[in-house]
Amino acid sequence: MIESIRNFRIGVSLVERKSSWRIVFLAWMLGSVLGLNGCARYPELDPRAEPPADYTYIIGPGDTLEMFVWGNPEITRSVTVRPDGKISAPLVEELPATGKTPYQLARDIEKELSRYIRNPLVTVIVSNFVGPYSEQIRVVGEAANPQAVPYREHMTLLDLMIAVGGVTEFAAGNRATIVRRINGEQRQFRVRIDDLLKDGDITANVDLLPGDILIIPEAFF
Repeated sequence: MIESIRNFRIGVSLVERKSSWRIVFLAWMLGSVLGLNGCARYPELDPRAEPPADYTYIIGPGDTLEMFVWGNPEITRSVTVRPDGKISAPLVEELPATGKTPYQLARDIEKELSRYIRNPLVTVIVSNFVGPYSEQIRVVGEAANPQAVPYREHMTLLDLMIAVGGVTEFAAGNRATIVRRINGEQRQFRVRIDDLLKDGDITANVDLLPGDILIIPEAFF
């Protein structure tokens, strides 16, 4: 009688264990299907995406600027754009810089200096790029170092992966997506990071545009 009870308990335990594994397996399958379907509903990003023909770099907070005032070396210097978007230099105080091109800022500096110097000639060169927040490329999710990366003209997905140190071991690289604003509308596209980094598939090395957001999800195990 005791032996029968023991065998019955063992049988029940095995059934419960099998049921538990069946539930885990079904949950994993469901998650995989949902993940694949979720990724599949987004179109793949066109590898070539040229920035606007008239694209010009826009100065942003954190940029380092070389301000050359010809014939006046005592004023020539390196300045950093403050978080409030302004710069300060000798004879130039609290001058807004964010949102301007280097050419536009140089003309504004000339206007300020003209009160003290006859016909000043100014050149502004950006030596350390950060750029305005709206033009930075943001990387979120399973990147080794998720961060906002300054956009560079003709920047590609591989360039971005180098900047953030690649992906983590938990990343589902081929389910990554890029969020891009096109004609005022936000759209989402599939990209194939695993194919690019692991297989060297150059067709997966898509062009990026200012303001892109790269989302790298976690893989299901």
